[in-house]
Amino acid sequence: MVNDHTSATLSVGHRDSVLNERLSKGLDEVNFPATGTTAADQGGLSVKVVDDADELIGGLSAWTWGGLLGIEMLWVREESRGDGWGSELLLAAEKEARRRGCDRACVSSFTFQAPAFYRRHGYVETGRTLGIPGGAEDVHMYKKLA
Repeated sequence: MVNDHTSATLSVGHRDSVLNERLSKGLDEVNFPATGTTAADQGGLSVKVVDDADELIGGLSAWTWGGLLGIEMLWVREESRGDGWGSELLLAAEKEARRRGCDRACVSSFTFQAPAFYRRHGYVETGRTLGIPGGAEDVHMYKKLA
């Protein structure tokens, strides 16, 4: 059966922050009852390190939800890579996640980025998304924090 679309309008455009907020609210209405969580169980998390000139050395952004830490981005400026800042950022985020009651973490990293870094920190691969530009793959990883 095909829906009658005579009174609806479909539009395509650039990312729409208002739409994203509405979609998030709609998904929360489904996700909270299905997972036994509430809005109080979720939050944003960021960690950063700056040098003496207040220039960014690196940072991490993440979220926590129902006992899960989800790492979105971790970046260290090129000249500071190899100095241990990535590990410091990751360990600080995991510590804060534990403080918030998280007992597990997840992250994804393209094959040309940092899967080996996360493996060294105890993350295990749970799957891959194929078809990343340049022939790369997105490696999905998981770690028990407790």
